[in-house]
Amino acid sequence: MRPGALVDRTAELVQRVLRFDAPADGVVSAFFRAQRTLGPRERHTLAETAYAVLRRRLLYQHLAQSGRGPVERRLVLLGWQGDDAFLRAALEPGEAAWLDHCRAIDPATLPDKLRHNLPDWLAGALRDELGVEEFQDLADALLQPAPLDLRANTLKTKRDALRAALAAAGIDAEPTPYSPWGLRVAGKPALNRLDAFTRGEFEVQDEGSQLLALLTDPKRGEMVVDFCAGAGGKTLALGAAMRNTGRLYAWDTSGHRLDAMKPRLARSGLSNVHPAQLAHERDERVKRLAGKADRVLIDAPCSGLGTLRRNPDLKWRQSPAAVAELQAKQQAILDSAARLLKPGGRLVYATCSLLRAENEVVADAFTAAQAGRFEPLATADALRAAGVEAAAALDHLGRLRLWPHRHKTDGFFAAAWVRR
Repeated sequence: MRPGALVDRTAELVQRVLRFDAPADGVVSAFFRAQRTLGPRERHTLAETAYAVLRRRLLYQHLAQSGRGPVERRLVLLGWQGDDAFLRAALEPGEAAWLDHCRAIDPATLPDKLRHNLPDWLAGALRDELGVEEFQDLADALLQPAPLDLRANTLKTKRDALRAALAAAGIDAEPTPYSPWGLRVAGKPALNRLDAFTRGEFEVQDEGSQLLALLTDPKRGEMVVDFCAGAGGKTLALGAAMRNTGRLYAWDTSGHRLDAMKPRLARSGLSNVHPAQLAHERDERVKRLAGKADRVLIDAPCSGLGTLRRNPDLKWRQSPAAVAELQAKQQAILDSAARLLKPGGRLVYATCSLLRAENEVVADAFTAAQAGRFEPLATADALRAAGVEAAAALDHLGRLRLWPHRHKTDGFFAAAWVRR
């Protein structure tokens, strides 16, 4: 495609994602389905440029005020993630000088808001949590793309064997620092073309998500419930840890998300997984299994603000009102799911949020309300028993608290209890 045409096509995509009427990944996928003539390299440029604009929206909108032409085009020029020589060939008179001027601006001279590129309400909450200096470290980390983590399917292979198979395919991978199942891959290779992928030897899964399954630590023959299973990433990790024994229920209120699990489940080799769609957290299935489960994992619906490196549109689509609604839902789900545990059973509550309102506040309220019935679990001991040394990833109360700038994972929180 000609340089000018590709820039125009990218500007069209940027215009669509900036409407914020749907998740950006869905908008990008729909756009590509309608643009079947785009090649892999062109798709990469379009998608990565759109995400770069979302990450640095405040900065680029500020700089774009000084340019000429459609604002979406100016945003594309500022956020361009393709070949620079290709871009230069698409520039109109005056645009090259303007772009060079914008690129020469020292970010340190700009107001804080244009450096962190976060909405005021979110920046305030995170600054209060971390302090000014560490807040900027987090903000800088959130402006970078996330690494690509894999989980070795231990039902079919070992991590070292998977790493060797990837190396043979020309893909560099390093063991993740915490999860004994994880590998971190450089770049964005076409993993779904590998024989190891077809054989179900690995899944793409952030290391933080892997740690939630390790904290749940299911055993052979147990009854385990993944209460908010989604597309099944943690379900598959739990099933492999159970060595394909016992019964593993994968529940979610979204049939669409559960459908996305089917091909992954088929590759995994698991036969102990029982997916089911719930009407709500008080579904009849919850009543039938009350007091019978050995382990329950709740990766609760949340703002997703711990995944901003992957989903930068969330910081513009979420709001304090939405977080308050989510908090009420999280408390209701936690209270309902707790009924499933039998005495001695383990309950794990987790989110991929950075906010105390969805994390510590919910966990503390549950601990207070369930005093005498549920006892907080020493997370460090539980992780160590699962082969994880993660003292650096624990908060002052010993709960799992992962930060992108500290731990190079998505932002995660997890608290665990034992039913008395």
